[in-house]
Amino acid sequence: MDSAEKTPMGSELWSVFDFARRFRLTVREQNRLLMLFGPVASAADLLSNARRNQLI
Repeated sequence: MDSAEKTPMGSELWSVFDFARRFRLTVREQNRLLMLFGPVASAADLLSNARRNQLI
């Protein structure tokens, strides 16, 4: 694979449901991401828009 075939970091597509499960997001936050992006979005978009509750 040469550099032209590699995808940029964060451009791979994720299911919002899988992302929410992996990062332990609340159902409310999962629904907010679904309204923003639909069922599939890029990893960079999901990471930059997800909100998590503070544990402290």
